[in-house]
Amino acid sequence: MKCNKLVDVGRRQFLHGGAMAAAGAAAAAVVVTPQQAQAAAMAQAEYPSNKLGNVSDLTVNEPMDIEYPDADSPGVLLKLGQAVDDGVGPDGDIVAFSTLCPHKGWPLSYNGDDKTFNCPGHFSRFDAEVGGQQTWGHATSNLPQFTLRVDANGDIFAEGASDLIFGRPSNVL
Repeated sequence: MKCNKLVDVGRRQFLHGGAMAAAGAAAAAVVVTPQQAQAAAMAQAEYPSNKLGNVSDLTVNEPMDIEYPDADSPGVLLKLGQAVDDGVGPDGDIVAFSTLCPHKGWPLSYNGDDKTFNCPGHFSRFDAEVGGQQTWGHATSNLPQFTLRVDANGDIFAEGASDLIFGRPSNVL
């Protein structure tokens, strides 16, 4: 019987065989085919540039409803009133986020008192002043923040998303 022969395998021989198998598996995982490289490049592609509004359209701490990258993806454009990381515009305080909870896709509401987005489904909270970082609840990822650009006329364009928008298999349209 083959099983009986396993009893004769010593600890060193077993560990050596296990190490060789692990090294082989690691080497096999590093090999990338051209198709895999193309798929990876597509998964990292950004959404197209879309105009969301103008700096003059915004009021401090009042979210403006937007759709990005398409009509099936609600979001908000928000002027926070103080400069933040990844903020754009003359004051560095304009940000934009998806308003679909990354946990289960519930529509989020904005609380201007503490500048958070809140989910009524499972009570996740996301801080608008620190890039949509999750601060509470069941979500396991941060709120997708849209990459913004402001041109010389004050027009605000979205050009990508920091994280996967709920319900989408990739950040590629």
